Amino acid sequence: MKTARIGVLAALGGAALVYGLASDGLSSHGARSVAAESAAAQPTTVGNFMLVDQNLQAHELYRMADKPAIVLITQMDGCPISRSQAPAYKELEQAYAGKGVQFLMLNSATQDTREAIQQEAKDAGFDMPILLDQNQLVGETLGVKRTAEVIVINPKTWQVVYHGPVDDRSDYGGGQKPVEHRYAADALDAVLAGKPVQQASLPAKGCLIDFPARAQPQKITYVHDVAPILEKNCVGCHEKGGIGPFAMDSYDRVKGFSPMIREVIMTHRMPPYNADPHVGVFSDNRNLTPHEIKTIVHWVEDGAPRGEGTDPLAAHQHVAQDWPLGKPDLVLDVPAFTIPATGVVDYKHPWVLNPLTEGRWIRATTIKVEQRQGVHHLLTGYMKDVPKPGEQAYENKWGVSVGGYAVGAESEISPPDVGSYLPPGGAIGIQAHYTPFGKEATDHSKIGVYFYKPGETPKYVMHGGVVVDNTITIPPNEPRHHEIAYLTFPHDALLYSAFPHAHYRGYAADLWIQYPDGKKKLLLTLPRYDFNWQRDYTFAQPVKVPAGSKLIAHWTYDNSKENPANPDPNKTITWGEQSWDEMFYTAIRYRWLDETSSHQLPQYDQDLNRTRMVGMLDDNVDGKIEKAELKGQMGTMLAKYFDVLDKNHDGSLDVAELSAAQKMMGGFRRRAPSTAAEAFSSAEHPGGQH
Repeated sequence: MKTARIGVLAALGGAALVYGLASDGLSSHGARSVAAESAAAQPTTVGNFMLVDQNLQAHELYRMADKPAIVLITQMDGCPISRSQAPAYKELEQAYAGKGVQFLMLNSATQDTREAIQQEAKDAGFDMPILLDQNQLVGETLGVKRTAEVIVINPKTWQVVYHGPVDDRSDYGGGQKPVEHRYAADALDAVLAGKPVQQASLPAKGCLIDFPARAQPQKITYVHDVAPILEKNCVGCHEKGGIGPFAMDSYDRVKGFSPMIREVIMTHRMPPYNADPHVGVFSDNRNLTPHEIKTIVHWVEDGAPRGEGTDPLAAHQHVAQDWPLGKPDLVLDVPAFTIPATGVVDYKHPWVLNPLTEGRWIRATTIKVEQRQGVHHLLTGYMKDVPKPGEQAYENKWGVSVGGYAVGAESEISPPDVGSYLPPGGAIGIQAHYTPFGKEATDHSKIGVYFYKPGETPKYVMHGGVVVDNTITIPPNEPRHHEIAYLTFPHDALLYSAFPHAHYRGYAADLWIQYPDGKKKLLLTLPRYDFNWQRDYTFAQPVKVPAGSKLIAHWTYDNSKENPANPDPNKTITWGEQSWDEMFYTAIRYRWLDETSSHQLPQYDQDLNRTRMVGMLDDNVDGKIEKAELKGQMGTMLAKYFDVLDKNHDGSLDVAELSAAQKMMGGFRRRAPSTAAEAFSSAEHPGGQH
């Protein structure tokens, strides 16, 4: 197995804590083995988890730690009792949401699809997020048996302080009696007052939910069941010399990390592949299957038994390969850089000479980083002219990429018969982002390039672009701030992959295609973006992009105290290079359908880039920019000259008017945008993938 494969538990980003398992609900051989509902154990403490709702928004339990209480209400499509209780749930939410209580619904029914749950919410009048617990692991943990169960969690202790009906009404189609006891409200009043809940558990009268693992628990062992999953999915990174923080090389080692293994799977931190499985099919998918997820989690909850037989992971040593794609045809040494122990390191722009005397077609690249903790990313681009000694190799001088690196994305492999042409001579420019990590260290990264065979020419030409918006402005203390940008394709194209990138406040991202007739299709969604893992998401079948189509990217940012990675929630955030600033950046790889290596069409990229400025600012996606849409430094600049630029005096700026403005600003061009002027003038020549 190649070491470039992303393992299930690689590099936990320094933020993973081993939370204690629930005292009885998480010891699930007991919970899952109970067939009779009356014997199902109730948990006292809830471990962390993350689930996605019916609208593809992610919700992580422990990120709600600042809430005074959290309420989960169980639901299943088609249950008349759940539907009849909708007014009571809404009444409860309205009474306490203003006090900061978080309300969510939980669907653990395996038969309900995301689309069906969306329709059920609309039909029944459920206005809360409905969490999709399709692996049933959260429902099992919480001891759920029926719909219409209200579960109140105290975030100060993560204890379930109430589990039962919303109140004492009964409705089976035969009418309702007057409500005498409002059990859920009483529990919330107690929690908010810092007092114990008097009635902590009551039976609910909802529809039964089928939990097969409770009725037919299986004996899961490391030797027979778990080790093969780890070897297939995880050991490629968790091996000696691998990117993972520990090697999965024995039962004892894996068992010692088993609580963390459960934690990172339940919170979707591992595997580090954030594309939601409900949307799209990807050739580089690294997600575990539902069966694999349940097998590992149930094994941990059952005490992580070893089983009889030889230890599969200890049977032979797994060692990371020096080059996961094999020996490169060309190795370029990135100029060594000493990363200081502390402080801020501005982006570096070194370069190396291109030793090729004949042009070659690139089929793959790998960047091997020596100091993983200190190298945030490395980007590259061919430069026809060799810089002078000491001159910086800024991105506006770049041509074809010669590889890129970010944690989790070390190799770029082109599809068959597609490649990028690297001319002879010149130089390779590099953008390097180094991050101090507590001790001084010198990095000696290397770029490995793999060519098509001499004389072999791929038929098609790979291109790289980016949907970018450097006008973003994120208000302080805003937990879900949304931004949008797009590119309009002037010619027919084929989209191969997308690479979303933001910084610490990036929360979620997606990518849509809007066809010329106005119809839209969701291509990729990351309900939870992870700054610690950056990668391409490669479509199993490349996406046809007809001329006139728009690729529309959305980013959601969390600039609140709920975000554990947020350096300062009280600060307004704008575009910037350092990680405490922000970016809106979704790189794409594509080719033009009527371009071949023998008939290249460089003007097509120029046509595409002329639409970039409109796509940055046009929030209502109508193809033009109005004064109300101007924001950020660039918006301020455009507002100053708006009436002059508006040649046809229609109150808006179109692509032609903005292209003229960009030419006017051409003198500011220096490198990838970091100031408004640079962004304005360099929109036709965006920097490489971050």
